[in-house]
Amino acid sequence: MAGERSTGSSQQDGGTARASGQLVSDEPAGMVSGHFSHCQNCGHQPLLTIMDFGHHPPCDSLVRPAQLTKPEPFYPLHLFRCERCGLVQIDYSVDPAELFYEGYPYMTGITGALKSNFDAMAGKVIETLGLQPGSLVIDIGSNDGTILEGFKARGMRVLGVEPTGIAKIANSRGIPTLQAFFSEDVAQGILKKEGPASLITAANVFAHVANLGPCLRGIHALLGDRGTFISESHYLLDLIDTLQYDTIYHEHLRFYSIKPMQDMMKRFGFSVVDAERIPNHGGSIRVYAVKGTGNNPSGRLQELVKQEESYGLYGSALYATFAQRVRQSKWKLMHLLSDLKMKGHRIAGIGSPGRSSTVMNYCGIGPDYLDYTAEQATSLKVGLFTPGTHVPVVDEKRLFEDQPEYALVLAWHLGETIPRKLRSKGLRSKFIMPLPDPVILDW
Repeated sequence: MAGERSTGSSQQDGGTARASGQLVSDEPAGMVSGHFSHCQNCGHQPLLTIMDFGHHPPCDSLVRPAQLTKPEPFYPLHLFRCERCGLVQIDYSVDPAELFYEGYPYMTGITGALKSNFDAMAGKVIETLGLQPGSLVIDIGSNDGTILEGFKARGMRVLGVEPTGIAKIANSRGIPTLQAFFSEDVAQGILKKEGPASLITAANVFAHVANLGPCLRGIHALLGDRGTFISESHYLLDLIDTLQYDTIYHEHLRFYSIKPMQDMMKRFGFSVVDAERIPNHGGSIRVYAVKGTGNNPSGRLQELVKQEESYGLYGSALYATFAQRVRQSKWKLMHLLSDLKMKGHRIAGIGSPGRSSTVMNYCGIGPDYLDYTAEQATSLKVGLFTPGTHVPVVDEKRLFEDQPEYALVLAWHLGETIPRKLRSKGLRSKFIMPLPDPVILDW
Protein backbone atom coordinates (compact mmCIF):
# COMPACT_ATOMS: atom_id res chain seq x y z
CA MET A 1 0.00 0.00 0.00
CA ALA A 2 0.92 3.65 -0.02
CA GLY A 3 2.70 5.93 2.40
CA GLU A 4 2.97 9.30 4.09
CA ARG A 5 5.46 10.91 6.42
CA SER A 6 4.70 13.38 9.14
CA THR A 7 6.45 16.48 10.44
CA GLY A 8 10.08 16.91 11.20
CA SER A 9 11.25 14.93 8.19
CA SER A 10 13.79 15.96 5.63
CA GLN A 11 13.28 15.44 1.93
CA GLN A 12 15.50 12.39 2.20
CA ASP A 13 13.17 11.02 4.87
CA GLY A 14 10.26 11.23 2.46
CA GLY A 15 8.32 14.29 3.59
CA THR A 16 8.32 18.03 4.18
CA ALA A 17 8.67 19.55 7.65
CA ARG A 18 5.71 21.34 9.19
CA ALA A 19 5.95 23.03 12.58
CA SER A 20 2.25 22.32 13.27
CA GLY A 21 2.83 18.57 13.66
CA GLN A 22 0.08 17.64 11.19
CA LEU A 23 0.50 14.89 8.63
CA VAL A 24 1.13 16.48 5.26
CA SER A 25 2.65 14.96 2.13
CA ASP A 26 2.71 15.96 -1.52
CA GLU A 27 4.06 12.58 -2.57
CA PRO A 28 1.90 10.21 -4.60
CA ALA A 29 0.62 7.07 -2.92
CA GLY A 30 3.04 4.18 -3.04
CA MET A 31 6.15 6.34 -3.56
CA VAL A 32 7.38 6.88 -0.01
CA SER A 33 10.23 4.72 1.22
CA GLY A 34 13.35 4.92 3.37
CA HIS A 35 14.24 5.80 6.95
CA PHE A 36 12.31 8.26 9.08
CA SER A 37 13.17 9.53 12.52
CA HIS A 38 9.77 10.85 13.57
CA CYS A 39 6.40 9.39 14.54
CA GLN A 40 4.28 8.27 11.60
CA ASN A 41 1.19 9.63 13.34
CA CYS A 42 1.98 12.85 15.20
CA GLY A 43 5.43 13.76 13.86
CA HIS A 44 7.13 13.73 17.28
CA GLN A 45 10.83 12.98 17.49
CA PRO A 46 12.99 11.36 18.65
CA LEU A 47 11.39 7.92 18.84
CA LEU A 48 12.19 5.62 21.76
CA THR A 49 13.93 2.35 20.88
CA ILE A 50 12.19 -0.87 21.89
CA MET A 51 14.09 -3.55 19.94
CA ASP A 52 16.66 -3.81 17.16
CA PHE A 53 16.10 -6.95 15.09
CA GLY A 54 18.93 -6.17 12.67
CA HIS A 55 18.43 -6.24 8.90
CA HIS A 56 15.80 -8.49 7.29
CA PRO A 57 14.52 -9.22 3.79
CA PRO A 58 10.88 -8.34 2.98
CA CYS A 59 8.90 -11.19 4.51
CA ASP A 60 6.93 -12.24 1.43
CA SER A 61 9.74 -11.83 -1.09
CA LEU A 62 10.30 -15.55 -1.46
CA VAL A 63 13.24 -16.51 -3.63
CA ARG A 64 12.93 -18.34 -6.93
CA PRO A 65 15.55 -21.00 -7.74
CA ALA A 66 17.20 -18.79 -10.37
CA GLN A 67 17.62 -16.00 -7.79
CA LEU A 68 19.60 -18.07 -5.28
CA THR A 69 22.93 -17.00 -6.77
CA LYS A 70 22.03 -13.30 -6.86
CA PRO A 71 22.17 -10.58 -4.17
CA GLU A 72 19.13 -10.28 -1.93
CA PRO A 73 17.94 -6.98 -0.41
CA PHE A 74 17.86 -6.61 3.38
CA TYR A 75 16.47 -3.61 5.25
CA PRO A 76 16.62 -2.33 8.85
CA LEU A 77 13.98 -3.76 11.18
CA HIS A 78 13.91 -1.62 14.32
CA LEU A 79 10.93 -1.26 16.67
CA PHE A 80 10.22 2.13 18.28
CA ARG A 81 7.59 3.89 20.37
CA CYS A 82 6.37 7.47 20.22
CA GLU A 83 6.43 9.04 23.67
CA ARG A 84 3.86 11.67 22.70
CA CYS A 85 0.99 9.67 21.13
CA GLY A 86 2.00 6.12 22.12
CA LEU A 87 2.19 4.67 18.60
CA VAL A 88 4.51 1.65 18.29
CA GLN A 89 6.15 1.50 14.86
CA ILE A 90 9.19 0.60 12.80
CA ASP A 91 11.41 3.31 11.34
CA TYR A 92 12.01 2.08 7.80
CA SER A 93 9.53 1.91 4.94
CA VAL A 94 10.42 -0.38 2.05
CA ASP A 95 9.11 0.76 -1.33
CA PRO A 96 5.53 -0.59 -1.48
CA ALA A 97 6.09 -1.68 -5.08
CA GLU A 98 8.81 -4.01 -3.77
CA LEU A 99 6.69 -5.37 -0.93
CA PHE A 100 3.46 -5.83 -2.88
CA TYR A 101 4.74 -6.91 -6.25
CA GLU A 102 3.02 -8.54 -9.23
CA GLY A 103 3.91 -12.07 -8.12
CA TYR A 104 3.00 -11.54 -4.44
CA PRO A 105 2.39 -15.08 -3.12
CA TYR A 106 -0.10 -14.65 -0.27
CA MET A 107 -3.78 -15.51 -0.73
CA THR A 108 -6.29 -14.92 2.08
CA GLY A 109 -8.66 -17.69 1.00
CA ILE A 110 -6.08 -20.43 1.54
CA THR A 111 -6.54 -20.11 5.32
CA GLY A 112 -9.82 -21.78 6.20
CA ALA A 113 -10.20 -20.11 9.60
CA LEU A 114 -9.75 -16.64 8.10
CA LYS A 115 -12.28 -17.38 5.38
CA SER A 116 -14.88 -18.41 7.96
CA ASN A 117 -14.11 -15.42 10.18
CA PHE A 118 -14.48 -12.95 7.33
CA ASP A 119 -17.78 -14.46 6.20
CA ALA A 120 -19.12 -14.15 9.74
CA MET A 121 -17.83 -10.58 9.86
CA ALA A 122 -19.81 -9.67 6.75
CA GLY A 123 -23.06 -10.90 8.25
CA LYS A 124 -22.42 -9.16 11.55
CA VAL A 125 -21.41 -5.84 10.00
CA ILE A 126 -24.37 -5.73 7.63
CA GLU A 127 -26.71 -6.25 10.57
CA THR A 128 -24.91 -3.80 12.88
CA LEU A 129 -24.74 -0.99 10.32
CA GLY A 130 -28.13 -1.72 8.80
CA LEU A 131 -26.73 -1.95 5.27
CA GLN A 132 -29.36 -2.35 2.59
CA PRO A 133 -29.08 -4.59 -0.50
CA GLY A 134 -27.19 -2.76 -3.23
CA SER A 135 -25.04 -0.75 -0.79
CA LEU A 136 -21.50 -0.29 -2.03
CA VAL A 137 -18.81 -2.06 0.01
CA ILE A 138 -15.15 -1.48 -0.88
CA ASP A 139 -12.22 -3.46 0.47
CA ILE A 140 -8.74 -1.91 0.34
CA GLY A 141 -5.92 -4.41 -0.12
CA SER A 142 -8.59 -6.94 -1.05
CA ASN A 143 -6.21 -9.73 -2.07
CA ASP A 144 -8.22 -12.60 -3.59
CA GLY A 145 -11.59 -11.09 -2.66
CA THR A 146 -12.29 -13.38 0.29
CA ILE A 147 -13.70 -10.60 2.49
CA LEU A 148 -15.98 -9.28 -0.22
CA GLU A 149 -17.42 -12.72 -0.98
CA GLY A 150 -19.51 -12.57 2.20
CA PHE A 151 -20.87 -9.12 1.36
CA LYS A 152 -21.64 -10.05 -2.24
CA ALA A 153 -23.47 -13.21 -1.15
CA ARG A 154 -25.70 -11.01 1.03
CA GLY A 155 -26.71 -8.65 -1.75
CA MET A 156 -24.14 -5.86 -1.51
CA ARG A 157 -22.35 -4.26 -4.46
CA VAL A 158 -18.67 -4.92 -3.95
CA LEU A 159 -15.37 -3.61 -5.28
CA GLY A 160 -11.84 -4.58 -4.31
CA VAL A 161 -8.70 -2.47 -4.64
CA GLU A 162 -5.58 -4.65 -4.74
CA PRO A 163 -2.10 -3.65 -6.01
CA THR A 164 -0.69 -7.13 -6.67
CA GLY A 165 -1.34 -9.72 -9.34
CA ILE A 166 -3.71 -11.48 -6.92
CA ALA A 167 -6.30 -8.98 -8.25
CA LYS A 168 -6.53 -11.10 -11.38
CA ILE A 169 -7.44 -14.13 -9.28
CA ALA A 170 -10.16 -12.15 -7.50
CA ASN A 171 -11.65 -11.00 -10.80
CA SER A 172 -11.64 -14.57 -12.11
CA ARG A 173 -13.64 -15.56 -9.02
CA GLY A 174 -16.32 -12.97 -9.74
CA ILE A 175 -15.19 -10.27 -7.30
CA PRO A 176 -14.76 -6.99 -9.23
CA THR A 177 -11.28 -5.78 -8.36
CA LEU A 178 -9.24 -2.77 -9.45
CA GLN A 179 -5.52 -3.53 -9.58
CA ALA A 180 -3.97 -0.40 -8.05
CA PHE A 181 -2.52 1.10 -4.90
CA PHE A 182 -5.34 2.93 -3.14
CA SER A 183 -4.93 6.73 -3.28
CA GLU A 184 -6.96 9.92 -3.47
CA ASP A 185 -6.96 9.74 -7.26
CA VAL A 186 -8.15 6.14 -7.22
CA ALA A 187 -10.84 7.10 -4.70
CA GLN A 188 -12.08 9.95 -6.90
CA GLY A 189 -12.20 7.63 -9.90
CA ILE A 190 -14.28 5.09 -7.99
CA LEU A 191 -16.57 7.81 -6.64
CA LYS A 192 -17.24 9.13 -10.13
CA LYS A 193 -18.02 5.69 -11.51
CA GLU A 194 -19.70 3.89 -8.59
CA GLY A 195 -20.93 6.64 -6.28
CA PRO A 196 -20.26 6.89 -2.53
CA ALA A 197 -19.56 3.81 -0.44
CA SER A 198 -21.55 2.83 2.62
CA LEU A 199 -18.67 0.81 4.01
CA ILE A 200 -14.91 0.64 3.37
CA THR A 201 -12.86 -2.15 4.93
CA ALA A 202 -9.13 -2.72 5.28
CA ALA A 203 -8.36 -6.04 6.97
CA ASN A 204 -4.73 -6.66 7.92
CA VAL A 205 -3.83 -3.84 5.54
CA PHE A 206 -4.10 -0.55 7.40
CA ALA A 207 -0.81 -1.11 9.21
CA HIS A 208 0.82 -1.66 5.79
CA VAL A 209 -0.07 1.79 4.45
CA ALA A 210 3.01 3.99 4.46
CA ASN A 211 1.34 7.03 2.92
CA LEU A 212 -1.44 7.46 5.46
CA GLY A 213 -2.53 10.95 4.44
CA PRO A 214 -3.60 10.20 0.85
CA CYS A 215 -5.13 6.91 1.98
CA LEU A 216 -7.30 8.40 4.73
CA ARG A 217 -8.23 11.44 2.65
CA GLY A 218 -9.28 9.08 -0.13
CA ILE A 219 -11.39 7.00 2.26
CA HIS A 220 -13.01 10.15 3.66
CA ALA A 221 -13.90 11.39 0.17
CA LEU A 222 -15.23 8.03 -0.99
CA LEU A 223 -17.49 7.34 1.99
CA GLY A 224 -21.04 8.59 2.03
CA ASP A 225 -22.12 11.07 4.73
CA ARG A 226 -22.99 8.28 7.16
CA GLY A 227 -20.32 5.89 5.95
CA THR A 228 -18.13 3.66 8.10
CA PHE A 229 -14.49 2.65 7.78
CA ILE A 230 -13.57 -0.66 9.44
CA SER A 231 -9.94 -1.64 9.86
CA GLU A 232 -8.48 -4.84 11.24
CA SER A 233 -4.89 -4.95 12.45
CA HIS A 234 -2.67 -6.99 14.71
CA TYR A 235 -3.38 -5.71 18.20
CA LEU A 236 -0.43 -4.34 20.13
CA LEU A 237 -1.66 -5.68 23.46
CA ASP A 238 -1.85 -9.24 22.08
CA LEU A 239 1.53 -8.86 20.40
CA ILE A 240 3.16 -7.94 23.71
CA ASP A 241 1.18 -10.31 25.91
CA THR A 242 1.79 -13.47 23.81
CA LEU A 243 5.24 -12.42 22.55
CA GLN A 244 4.25 -12.34 18.89
CA TYR A 245 7.44 -10.66 17.76
CA ASP A 246 7.11 -12.55 14.49
CA THR A 247 4.40 -10.07 13.47
CA ILE A 248 7.10 -7.39 13.32
CA TYR A 249 8.17 -7.15 9.69
CA HIS A 250 8.43 -4.51 6.98
CA GLU A 251 4.85 -4.82 5.76
CA HIS A 252 3.72 -3.84 9.27
CA LEU A 253 4.77 -0.24 9.73
CA ARG A 254 2.61 0.35 12.81
CA PHE A 255 1.21 -1.72 15.67
CA TYR A 256 -2.07 -0.28 16.78
CA SER A 257 -3.63 0.39 20.13
CA ILE A 258 -6.73 2.51 20.68
CA LYS A 259 -5.41 5.91 21.79
CA PRO A 260 -3.02 6.46 18.84
CA MET A 261 -5.75 5.23 16.49
CA GLN A 262 -8.22 7.76 17.94
CA ASP A 263 -5.70 10.56 17.49
CA MET A 264 -4.89 9.51 13.94
CA MET A 265 -8.51 9.23 12.85
CA LYS A 266 -9.53 12.54 14.40
CA ARG A 267 -6.91 14.48 12.44
CA PHE A 268 -8.40 13.12 9.20
CA GLY A 269 -12.03 13.83 10.01
CA PHE A 270 -13.17 10.52 11.53
CA SER A 271 -14.44 9.42 14.92
CA VAL A 272 -13.46 6.04 16.35
CA VAL A 273 -16.76 4.88 17.82
CA ASP A 274 -16.14 1.23 18.64
CA ALA A 275 -13.54 -1.54 18.68
CA GLU A 276 -13.48 -5.23 19.38
CA ARG A 277 -10.78 -7.82 19.92
CA ILE A 278 -10.91 -10.68 17.42
CA PRO A 279 -8.86 -13.90 17.07
CA ASN A 280 -7.57 -13.33 13.53
CA HIS A 281 -3.79 -13.73 13.09
CA GLY A 282 -3.26 -14.61 16.73
CA GLY A 283 -5.01 -11.55 18.13
CA SER A 284 -6.28 -8.54 16.20
CA ILE A 285 -8.44 -5.51 16.75
CA ARG A 286 -11.38 -4.45 14.61
CA VAL A 287 -11.87 -0.68 14.75
CA TYR A 288 -15.03 1.14 13.62
CA ALA A 289 -14.55 4.75 12.49
CA VAL A 290 -17.36 6.91 11.14
CA LYS A 291 -17.08 9.93 8.88
CA GLY A 292 -17.19 13.12 10.95
CA THR A 293 -15.78 14.10 14.32
CA GLY A 294 -17.47 14.45 17.67
CA ASN A 295 -19.26 11.07 17.71
CA ASN A 296 -19.32 9.40 21.11
CA PRO A 297 -17.25 6.26 21.78
CA SER A 298 -19.00 3.08 22.87
CA GLY A 299 -18.69 1.73 26.38
CA ARG A 300 -16.73 -1.20 24.97
CA LEU A 301 -14.20 1.17 23.43
CA GLN A 302 -13.77 3.13 26.65
CA GLU A 303 -13.26 -0.08 28.62
CA LEU A 304 -10.63 -1.24 26.14
CA VAL A 305 -8.67 1.99 26.65
CA LYS A 306 -8.75 1.39 30.41
CA GLN A 307 -7.40 -2.12 29.88
CA GLU A 308 -4.56 -0.79 27.73
CA GLU A 309 -3.61 1.80 30.34
CA SER A 310 -3.77 -0.76 33.13
CA TYR A 311 -1.59 -3.18 31.14
CA GLY A 312 1.06 -0.48 30.70
CA LEU A 313 0.90 0.06 26.93
CA TYR A 314 1.61 3.77 27.35
CA GLY A 315 4.61 3.49 29.66
CA SER A 316 8.21 2.43 29.07
CA ALA A 317 8.68 -0.45 31.55
CA LEU A 318 6.51 -2.87 29.58
CA TYR A 319 8.67 -2.56 26.46
CA ALA A 320 11.98 -3.14 28.25
CA THR A 321 10.52 -6.37 29.62
CA PHE A 322 9.18 -7.31 26.18
CA ALA A 323 12.58 -6.91 24.54
CA GLN A 324 14.23 -9.14 27.13
CA ARG A 325 11.49 -11.77 26.72
CA VAL A 326 12.11 -11.76 22.95
CA ARG A 327 15.83 -12.35 23.43
CA GLN A 328 15.22 -15.14 25.92
CA SER A 329 12.71 -16.81 23.59
CA LYS A 330 15.29 -16.75 20.80
CA TRP A 331 17.97 -18.32 22.99
CA LYS A 332 15.61 -21.08 24.13
CA LEU A 333 14.49 -21.89 20.59
CA MET A 334 18.03 -22.03 19.25
CA HIS A 335 19.10 -24.24 22.17
CA LEU A 336 16.22 -26.66 21.49
CA LEU A 337 16.81 -26.88 17.74
CA SER A 338 20.58 -27.17 18.12
CA ASP A 339 20.22 -29.94 20.66
CA LEU A 340 17.89 -31.91 18.36
CA LYS A 341 20.25 -31.52 15.40
CA MET A 342 23.24 -32.54 17.51
CA LYS A 343 21.35 -35.75 18.24
CA GLY A 344 20.87 -36.38 14.52
CA HIS A 345 17.15 -35.65 14.28
CA ARG A 346 15.46 -34.39 11.14
CA ILE A 347 13.34 -31.24 11.45
CA ALA A 348 10.89 -29.88 8.89
CA GLY A 349 8.92 -26.65 9.01
CA ILE A 350 5.13 -26.44 8.92
CA GLY A 351 3.84 -23.50 6.89
CA SER A 352 5.54 -20.45 5.45
CA PRO A 353 3.49 -17.47 6.62
CA GLY A 354 5.03 -14.04 6.15
CA ARG A 355 5.54 -13.74 9.90
CA SER A 356 7.81 -16.81 9.93
CA SER A 357 10.46 -14.78 8.10
CA THR A 358 11.13 -12.68 11.20
CA VAL A 359 11.65 -15.72 13.43
CA MET A 360 13.81 -17.53 10.88
CA ASN A 361 16.04 -14.55 10.12
CA TYR A 362 16.29 -13.27 13.71
CA CYS A 363 17.12 -16.74 15.04
CA GLY A 364 19.20 -17.85 12.05
CA ILE A 365 17.00 -20.83 11.18
CA GLY A 366 18.15 -21.94 7.73
CA PRO A 367 18.81 -25.25 5.94
CA ASP A 368 21.21 -26.33 8.71
CA TYR A 369 18.14 -26.65 10.94
CA LEU A 370 15.17 -27.21 8.60
CA ASP A 371 15.30 -29.67 5.71
CA TYR A 372 12.35 -27.81 4.17
CA THR A 373 9.07 -26.20 5.17
CA ALA A 374 5.75 -27.56 3.93
CA GLU A 375 2.77 -25.69 2.50
CA GLN A 376 -0.58 -26.76 1.08
CA ALA A 377 -0.34 -27.88 -2.53
CA THR A 378 -2.40 -24.87 -3.63
CA SER A 379 -0.01 -22.35 -2.07
CA LEU A 380 1.77 -20.00 -4.46
CA LYS A 381 4.89 -20.42 -2.30
CA VAL A 382 5.52 -24.07 -3.17
CA GLY A 383 8.72 -24.39 -5.22
CA LEU A 384 10.23 -21.18 -3.79
CA PHE A 385 12.70 -20.55 -0.96
CA THR A 386 12.19 -18.64 2.27
CA PRO A 387 13.51 -15.05 2.16
CA GLY A 388 16.96 -14.59 3.65
CA THR A 389 17.29 -18.13 4.99
CA HIS A 390 16.64 -20.05 1.73
CA VAL A 391 14.79 -23.05 3.13
CA PRO A 392 12.89 -24.79 0.29
CA VAL A 393 9.09 -24.58 0.42
CA VAL A 394 7.55 -27.90 -0.63
CA ASP A 395 4.18 -29.56 -1.04
CA GLU A 396 3.05 -30.89 2.34
CA LYS A 397 2.71 -34.39 0.90
CA ARG A 398 6.47 -34.71 1.40
CA LEU A 399 5.93 -34.63 5.17
CA PHE A 400 3.98 -37.87 4.99
CA GLU A 401 6.57 -39.47 2.76
CA ASP A 402 9.56 -38.48 4.95
CA GLN A 403 7.97 -38.59 8.42
CA PRO A 404 10.69 -36.36 10.00
CA GLU A 405 11.18 -36.80 13.72
CA TYR A 406 10.24 -33.18 14.45
CA ALA A 407 8.15 -30.48 12.78
CA LEU A 408 8.55 -26.78 13.64
CA VAL A 409 5.11 -25.12 13.43
CA LEU A 410 5.91 -21.75 11.84
CA ALA A 411 2.18 -20.95 11.66
CA TRP A 412 2.06 -21.38 15.45
CA HIS A 413 -0.39 -18.50 15.89
CA LEU A 414 -3.18 -20.77 14.61
CA GLY A 415 -2.73 -22.90 17.71
CA GLU A 416 -2.94 -26.69 17.55
CA THR A 417 -5.32 -26.65 14.58
CA ILE A 418 -2.66 -27.43 11.98
CA PRO A 419 -0.76 -30.06 14.03
CA ARG A 420 -3.98 -31.91 14.86
CA LYS A 421 -5.07 -31.85 11.23
CA LEU A 422 -1.71 -33.23 10.08
CA ARG A 423 -1.74 -35.86 12.82
CA SER A 424 -5.20 -37.01 11.71
CA LYS A 425 -3.82 -37.39 8.18
CA GLY A 426 -1.03 -39.66 9.39
CA LEU A 427 1.95 -37.44 10.27
CA ARG A 428 3.90 -39.00 13.15
CA SER A 429 6.38 -36.13 13.77
CA LYS A 430 6.63 -34.44 17.16
CA PHE A 431 5.48 -30.84 16.85
CA ILE A 432 7.50 -27.87 18.11
CA MET A 433 5.65 -24.62 18.86
CA PRO A 434 8.32 -21.86 18.65
CA LEU A 435 6.56 -19.04 20.52
CA PRO A 436 6.04 -17.52 22.99
CA ASP A 437 8.39 -20.05 24.59
CA PRO A 438 9.41 -23.08 22.52
CA VAL A 439 7.66 -26.29 23.55
CA ILE A 440 7.33 -29.79 22.13
CA LEU A 441 3.68 -30.84 22.09
CA ASP A 442 3.23 -33.91 24.25
CA TRP A 443 0.85 -35.92 22.03
